Parts: sequence; C-alpha cells; structure tokens
Amino acid sequence: MRVLVLYNQPVLPLDHPDADAECEVIATVDIVCGHLRDAGFEVARLGVARDPEALMRGMKRLRPEVVFNLFEGLADQYETEAVVAGLLDWFGIPYTGCPFHTLAIARDKERTKYMLQAAGLPTPGFVVVSELPVPPVELEWPLIVKPANQDASVGLDQGSVVTNRERLEARVALLLEAYGAPVLVEQYIRGREINVGVIECPDLRVLPPSEILFLAKDPGFWPIVTYDAKWKPGSRDYEATPPRHPADLTPRLTDKLCELAKRAYQLLGCRDYARVDFRVRSGKPYILEVNPNPSYEPSGGLVGGLESAGLTHFQFTVELVQAALARGRSSRGAVGTVAH
Repeated sequence: MRVLVLYNQPVLPLDHPDADAECEVIATVDIVCGHLRDAGFEVARLGVARDPEALMRGMKRLRPEVVFNLFEGLADQYETEAVVAGLLDWFGIPYTGCPFHTLAIARDKERTKYMLQAAGLPTPGFVVVSELPVPPVELEWPLIVKPANQDASVGLDQGSVVTNRERLEARVALLLEAYGAPVLVEQYIRGREINVGVIECPDLRVLPPSEILFLAKDPGFWPIVTYDAKWKPGSRDYEATPPRHPADLTPRLTDKLCELAKRAYQLLGCRDYARVDFRVRSGKPYILEVNPNPSYEPSGGLVGGLESAGLTHFQFTVELVQAALARGRSSRGAVGTVAH
C-alpha cells in the first residue's frame, strides 16, 4: 500500500521572521514517515514549493494510493493550502485531513467569524480593516489586531494588543504593510485560553480540552499566544506559556466547550481532525478560531489532546490513513455504480 506524505517545502529565507513556522513541518514529515513504515506501508515523501507542476509530476511518478496531507500552504501564498487539497480531489486520490472547502473558509477569519455568528456560536466582536485610516470601532478597549488570512500566530506579538486609537492605527498600518489586507481587529477577551481537539476515528469524538497557561506577571506581558510563544524556545513568551494536558476545568465547563467545539467543527465541514481555540471569561467561552489540519507535530496541542484521551501519535496516524483509504474505496464504488 503506497502512501505519499505531501508537505510544503519551505520558501522563506532562514533569517525571515516567520521562517520557523514553516520549517516545523519537516520534522513532522520525518516522524509521520517513520510511523507509516513501522505500520507496514510503502512510504514516499514529496515537498512542493512554488512550482505546482512538481505536484503533478510527483503524482504521476509515485502513483500513491493515498496521500497523508501535511501541506500547510506556502508562507507567502496562504491560499495554496486549499488549492493543493482541491488538486488532490481532482486527481481522485484520497487524502487525510480536511477538504478543500473547509481549508478555504477557515483561512478567511472574517468569513469564519460571520459563520460562527450566524450559527449562534459565541465569538468576540470584531471589525475588518482593508485600508487606512481605521474606521470608527465600536468595541471596548483593549483590542487585539491580527492578519486576517494567516495562521500559526504569524503577525502576533506583544504589540498586538492595543489600548488606544493611536496604537490601533499604528498596528493596523504595520500589518497592512507586512501581510496586506485585510486586518482583523477583535475584542480582546481577558481569561483562560483553551484548545479543544475534535477527531473522527472513525466516529466523531471531542478530545479532553487543553489549556495554555500564562505564567509571566510583569506589566509588559499580555497573556496571548504570540508567534514567539509557539516557535521560539527560550524566548520569554515561549517559556511563559506552557500547555497543560488536560486542562483543569469543571465538568460543566468541559461539557460546554466540547459541545461548542463539535458544532464549530461540523459548521465548517471539517474532516478527520481539527482544533477549536477558545477564550473563557467568567465561565463563558468565546471561539477565537477553528483550525482545520492544525499542527501535527508531537508536542502540539492536538497531540496533547490525543494523549489525554489515551491515543498515541502513531495510532492516530495509521487510523487517518485507513480512514482516507476507506473514503477512496467508497468514492470509487459510488462512481462505478453511477457509471453502471
């Protein structure tokens, strides 16, 4: 059984401030390939960068029966994450993780938040800014300012939380220049940061919630998950934000978070695995983001949730491939029935 592990070849210079986030996938690819070989699969790997024909040539040359999709999108072309999933659909090759339409929607934070609001799911108030000057914002200070089409905490640092109009204008200007429009300006929710993984193996299952702890107490520290907190071991933000698996929550709050995570997962049409990020203030959860195909590296939040549920990284990796193969067989059977 031939499995192709597909991933995004890093394209940023090593000294680029966002390079760490895209290089992490290489180590994850090594681990996944090892798991699959140990499970008895024939494994190949394919890194794709700026040449889309490399994907086409690789598919024709390697002829995989299933793809383990670790392609996260090129760092400076975020839409390529969804495009590659769409091409795999076009090839008719089953693959792990979320489908094209889910990846496309979730990358658009504005659209995702409108969908959450329309479904009655709690999310912080927000406005979207595409150009300066920033229009009037009828939200209470402080606010948090983010690139609207990035993930992995790209564009987030201790300057992301702003407390007045002058700082808001400056932060929006900085992000417009660095990442382009649009920029998301969101109500900052003071409270606990909780991550909830949702998986299908094969039935839909919500994993025990995890929490990001905020240990620093100095006045200059905002309790948020910055880029450094995710990708810069040894930095103040990284050392001050350890995860706790599982989170220490009341049964009532756990049930509420799990129900909201399940609804958000289904709303966006997620498949196989996703992570829903929350802020909880005075017992009330707010959905910050829905992350389809979140980081699959063993120290990440999703895997922490798997371990809390008694599942190993190896076991879930194999189950993902088996689920994709089953979808492929089902799809071919349906096509064959129609053709007949």
